[in-house]
Amino acid sequence: METLGQNLSRAGQEPVSRPTIPQDAVDRPLAAFRRDYTEGESTGRHNHARAQLIYALRGVMRITTDAASFVVPAGRALWVPAGEPHSVAIVGLVAMRALFLREDAARAGPRGVAVLAASPLLRELILAACDEPLEWDEHGRGGHLAALMLDEIRRAPSLPFGVPEPREPRLARLAAALRADPACPLSLEEWAERIGASPRSLSRLFRAETGLSFGAWRQQLRLAEAAALLAQGMPPARAGAAVGYASAPAFGAAFRAAFGVTPAEARGRG
Repeated sequence: METLGQNLSRAGQEPVSRPTIPQDAVDRPLAAFRRDYTEGESTGRHNHARAQLIYALRGVMRITTDAASFVVPAGRALWVPAGEPHSVAIVGLVAMRALFLREDAARAGPRGVAVLAASPLLRELILAACDEPLEWDEHGRGGHLAALMLDEIRRAPSLPFGVPEPREPRLARLAAALRADPACPLSLEEWAERIGASPRSLSRLFRAETGLSFGAWRQQLRLAEAAALLAQGMPPARAGAAVGYASAPAFGAAFRAAFGVTPAEARGRG
């Protein structure tokens, strides 16, 4: 993507670029954008002048902000507020569709970054919006589509596909190791020994950095990684085992409690 300039970033992070696209400036409450990506593509760290609703029509996107990482499988959408630095990494073949929302329209969405459960209606509205011109008729079909989309965004429930990113160096190494191997069975005590901290200190650090206990964070990570595997077509039993669940029923119960659908239903949306 072409960019105009770069913004200062946090220490140790790549600079933030701002892509120049007409959807960021068109005089309409929202504008649709579509692009297909191939395996391994990445946008780099960037932000936009407007809020975004990033929708995965096909494939899996891994989207990272300064505070958390998100798995966005097909049928889900990520809400990104205006100015929020983020990067998008592509898993497989991805058909991405997005909405860019002007400040007044963006009030329909959450205040922070969130994965939303996109309804079948919102999916069809996004696809229809992609066929509209950028300067759509505010009193015609485009205006009706926009009104419905904003209403569907207001109604969309948030889903726990996001995993907080610890920044403390020892926790960051631990988190990277667990992302590489979500099924790793090491206990809190064993991890504490590996990173050179007492179990109590590690527990306190984890909660301070992520707002979660170590166990809750690891489960959130495992379920998010399982969702990515399911979206790529992996059978539920194999996906559960790959992220560390000892039995299919235990995995199914945890997945449904978190996402409101069974692993098999989630796989069918991939």
